[in-house]
Amino acid sequence: MSNKVVLFFPPYAGPPLGPPLSLLSLASPLIEEGFRVSIVDGSVEPEYKRIVAREIKDAACLGISLLTGQMIRSAAEVARLVRKLRPALPIIFGGWHPSLLPAQTLNEHFVDIVVRAQGERTIVEIARLLSEGKPLDSVRGISLKRADGAHHNPDRPIENVNDLPTPAFDLGNFDAYEKGTGVRKLPYASSVGCPYACNYCTDQVFYKRRFNAYSAGRVVQEVTELVSRYRISEVAFLDSNFPVNIKRAVEIARGFLESKVRFRWTFQASTDLLCRMSDDEVRLLGESGVTHMGFGTESASQEVLALMNKKHQRIDEMYETARKSEQAGIRVTFNLILGYPGETETDRLVTFRIMSDIARKYSNVSFSPNIFTPYPGIPIWPELRLKGVHEPQSLEEWADVDLGSNHLPWLQGEELHRLKRMLEYFLLNNQIRRTAAKVPWVRGGIRKALGAPLRWRLQKNHYGFPWELWLARASERLVTRRSLLTGQSLGHGMQEVC
Repeated sequence: MSNKVVLFFPPYAGPPLGPPLSLLSLASPLIEEGFRVSIVDGSVEPEYKRIVAREIKDAACLGISLLTGQMIRSAAEVARLVRKLRPALPIIFGGWHPSLLPAQTLNEHFVDIVVRAQGERTIVEIARLLSEGKPLDSVRGISLKRADGAHHNPDRPIENVNDLPTPAFDLGNFDAYEKGTGVRKLPYASSVGCPYACNYCTDQVFYKRRFNAYSAGRVVQEVTELVSRYRISEVAFLDSNFPVNIKRAVEIARGFLESKVRFRWTFQASTDLLCRMSDDEVRLLGESGVTHMGFGTESASQEVLALMNKKHQRIDEMYETARKSEQAGIRVTFNLILGYPGETETDRLVTFRIMSDIARKYSNVSFSPNIFTPYPGIPIWPELRLKGVHEPQSLEEWADVDLGSNHLPWLQGEELHRLKRMLEYFLLNNQIRRTAAKVPWVRGGIRKALGAPLRWRLQKNHYGFPWELWLARASERLVTRRSLLTGQSLGHGMQEVC
């Protein structure tokens, strides 16, 4: 039998961050056990179907890692192709979406095995048993098809990430990603999990609110070595909430600074954790190379935050986060979730007004607004069903549930149109303010013409005859969404709002 494993990462929206960390993490233990690994990344390989077809000719199995959303469509296309070319080749689905909905994923004719949760040890056991022609009944953490139907093996205990091997970064073609994005960037996860229980978040379902993190020493050593070896200019930390352990976060920043290895790095956090850091500690982050932080602020309405079960989120800490970050020279992006169940127009107005006030006081703040997305497995699904939200009944139906899509029956027609107008004025007001801060002459031009009318509309909640938006369309490209990891624009144009 073959000792080769092919791993495929479907393409996704937005520019690639770098080599797919999920597949590099699977490749490392496979290589240690003597397997050959071929990684095909659809985000940088336009001919990924042709490459997969070539690579599977002598493979023992194909593994596909995916998230909810449009990645599913490409994953299904590739799996169907492989099923046609090599009908007996085992096809394995893993990652967030299959882990959250293993039974539904396994229903597809092109899926033989689903790996649930951590896959580093699981994939090695699967590959070894397949190469030996033995059954997979003993492999924990998988769901599989057998002659008598679907079978779900017992869960695999979660392993401390410090006991897992370093991802196989040497398999990443950093030149290809730099060519596509113009930046030599490294995706890196120093931890998984978040202790909070936000009702809209899949993280608590996937990681059970456990924070599982590398030691500070390991992070400093690995990252600085990788930066030097691969000439990396920016490291995007993929952690769900990087500074859960504040002491550890500070140790990492200090370690980077003392290493004398210079690079930019970015991460996501919650405002309450950053506010527990002193001004000097936040400045240390900036001195160590942090250029951007993303925050899941979501709303400035206390009523909506309560509905979201964000008990840790306070309005005053949003202001304080912006202040601390600005004095450290760090850009921040505040994520906004609009249309959450129970949110009213009054709640949205409160959010837009408070966020506009924060942006007026602190020029380092940007926003990334999104319609609430009903991802699989989140705790609020019972309420969503009662409110008439359609829950996809197959893997491929979930391909349409992507960030930025609208599946909310209460946010349609005139209600949606009015929200879009409010959001457009909010974004335009803040974008003009940011432009004016960078280009002084704008104060006497566009800002003078639009600033006062925009503020009046937001204060009075009046959006008829939108002449300012017509003028803006002719003079600016409105940034509607940003990456929380990097702050990079993910969309321009009024038509893309909502």
